[in-house]
Amino acid sequence: MWVIISLCDSGRVMTMAASPYRRENGFSVIEIKLHEVRQLFNSLDPAPFHEKDLEAGAADYIVDSVRDLPSDEPVKLALYLPSANCDRDTARMIEESIHHYFDYRADVTSHELTLTLQQGRTALMIGLAFLFVCIVAQQLIGSMQKPGLLWRTLQEGFQIIGWVAMWKPLNVFLYEWWPIRSKRTLYRKLARVPVELRGY
Repeated sequence: MWVIISLCDSGRVMTMAASPYRRENGFSVIEIKLHEVRQLFNSLDPAPFHEKDLEAGAADYIVDSVRDLPSDEPVKLALYLPSANCDRDTARMIEESIHHYFDYRADVTSHELTLTLQQGRTALMIGLAFLFVCIVAQQLIGSMQKPGLLWRTLQEGFQIIGWVAMWKPLNVFLYEWWPIRSKRTLYRKLARVPVELRGY
């Protein structure tokens, strides 16, 4: 079965194989059927052909397909083109372009991970310092032993505000960093994925 996806910016049509993915020699095969090589790349990117960005629809399809599979599953990308376009130089150029694109995405994601962890460490230092100040203020108010709802509210409020200030670093180190790392691992896997050109 084939799923038809229209590339609206160029008016061309690209056809993609639907899941479940076939297996060949231990590989799960992600299949994309093209009418011409240019459909795979962003036509507005002025970079040399082997450094062009992939078309957004094609890149998303490849990424989503690999994400659907177990992380340790060997993957192979099969591109179907008219037989006249399936020469060795074209195959090498396409494979280099795909690897270059995902290697670049992995580098960008690695930088994003580094920045996220740096922000987390900075937020942790600020949060701990603010929490310390709040605890000191809470104990100071408690030592005054003044009765009344206002003083009790202030005492409890400093404790609550201090722990609320820790939300950002805890969120970074518990939840934010690992999806970015998983994305980087996925891109690195795609930067080494075998690519085959097949005629039809």
